Amino acid sequence: MPTLKDALSVVRALSKLGVCSRTEAETAVRTGRVAVNGRIVRDPMSRIKLDADRLTLDGMRVKAAAPRYVMLNKPRGLVTTRRDEQGRATVYSVLGDAAAWPGLSPVGRLDRASEGLLLFSNDHQWSAGVTAPGSGLEKRYHVQVDGIADAALLSALRVGADCQGEWLHVTAATLLRQGAKNSWLELGLTEGRNRHLRRLLAAFGFNVRRLVRVSIGPLRLGDLPKGAWRLLEPEEVAQLGAKPADPTPH
Repeated sequence: MPTLKDALSVVRALSKLGVCSRTEAETAVRTGRVAVNGRIVRDPMSRIKLDADRLTLDGMRVKAAAPRYVMLNKPRGLVTTRRDEQGRATVYSVLGDAAAWPGLSPVGRLDRASEGLLLFSNDHQWSAGVTAPGSGLEKRYHVQVDGIADAALLSALRVGADCQGEWLHVTAATLLRQGAKNSWLELGLTEGRNRHLRRLLAAFGFNVRRLVRVSIGPLRLGDLPKGAWRLLEPEEVAQLGAKPADPTPH
């Protein structure tokens, strides 16, 4: 873990302090908004020591932002990004005041048509730990499909299928309930690929009507209303595999 005495790239320093994401930091550097010891730097890989150098963004001294950990019940139809080139509504449109917190970024993604539990944080080291393939955190989804699911389908989903050159499978598959023409499944993933569940179910002839993420590891969506958000409790942050960060002195 980098310390205050380690030399970091300017981009890494801005990200570590929770000011913005690395992509946002790189743009800020290249456009001349960042200075080190009073001198504008335009190379994102310029080195800095946080314990010795003065870092400014838009003329303001950069200090560590208070670490924030947020969970949102994402509504369907929102894009998981801060800005969308096509002008579509994003998840930040329902975050209220939290949307302006420095460096607050999604932890993983849910596609536009998906709903449910979505995390945000400005503690990018914690976020990387949550999303790392080796984290062991299983994500659970409630999925409504067209058609009547049976035990054979559940077994096949656990085994998996070749989907355009990628072998996709689920870690858990349970039938929740059925209607006359559709079924609700609970499916688990420990490592999700792009549109993983939609592609896997399509391989077995099932179209997804709704997809709702209901948990990440021990953290459950619970009764949080659609479009609402709340801060995670410190013990919830720790349960996802990391101790909550303390603001870095500067």
